[in-house]
Amino acid sequence: MRSYTVRRIGSIVVLAAAVVILPAIFITAQTPATGPILRLTATSDNVSGAPDSIRIDLLRWSTDAERDQLIAAWNLTAAPAAAAEGAARGGGGRGGNRGAGARGGDAAAGNAAAGDTAAATDGAAAAGRGGARGGAGGGGGRGGGGRGGRGAAPEAPVPQTPEASLAAALEKAPTVGYLWSSEAAGYAMHYAARLPQADGTERIILISDRRLGAWNNLWKPAGSGAATNYEFSVIELHLTAKGEGEGKASLTGKVVVDSTAKTLALENYATLPVVLKAVKRRAS
Repeated sequence: MRSYTVRRIGSIVVLAAAVVILPAIFITAQTPATGPILRLTATSDNVSGAPDSIRIDLLRWSTDAERDQLIAAWNLTAAPAAAAEGAARGGGGRGGNRGAGARGGDAAAGNAAAGDTAAATDGAAAAGRGGARGGAGGGGGRGGGGRGGRGAAPEAPVPQTPEASLAAALEKAPTVGYLWSSEAAGYAMHYAARLPQADGTERIILISDRRLGAWNNLWKPAGSGAATNYEFSVIELHLTAKGEGEGKASLTGKVVVDSTAKTLALENYATLPVVLKAVKRRAS
């Protein structure tokens, strides 16, 4: 009897373990392994912190939709959210045609019609003061301009540059990889594109929402080229079929839209100084 009980308890324990372990095995088998799809190493060059060991880990390539959003931002063809919101609010504002100036003007007109010259003069003065306050307040809201504005035109959006527009778009773009150096923090890549060439070589375009060396001088251009003032970084790598090559960056290079490759890239790549040398593909 005791032997039967022990065997029964043992069977229950084994069954319970199977119930716990088998689903875990199934989930593990069904869940794809995550990790970099491309690993690269390099050494910095032609910058103040060179030579410094560089590591690049890419998690995935950017989609066509993500690419198009960044190009639209650079071309200023994507309506800024802030401008759209301001335009929506402009027509329904309460500042403008019934402000203090309008009320003062109405009072002046009424008193003049009644023959009260002194009151008309006071009303005109109030109209002037109200108009001045309305102008200072931008003609909107509950400020000096009063509560009118039902027919007022929306304020013109603040002019935007391609650089500022792209920087804002990059902040909202997903992270697709990282660049690591001797710095304490790495650089998140918000765009990664691979462009295979007919001769077996490839171009890789990477864009970070931060400028290389934003908080230090490790990436200060060491050559005679004038540094750009981009808040972001565009890195273009040229690799051979063996996965070896070099890279250049927007530290001194101008950013343009490569209409043939349909991507953001560096203008006149061949004339720019090498920033990443000895680039090599690492085994995953």
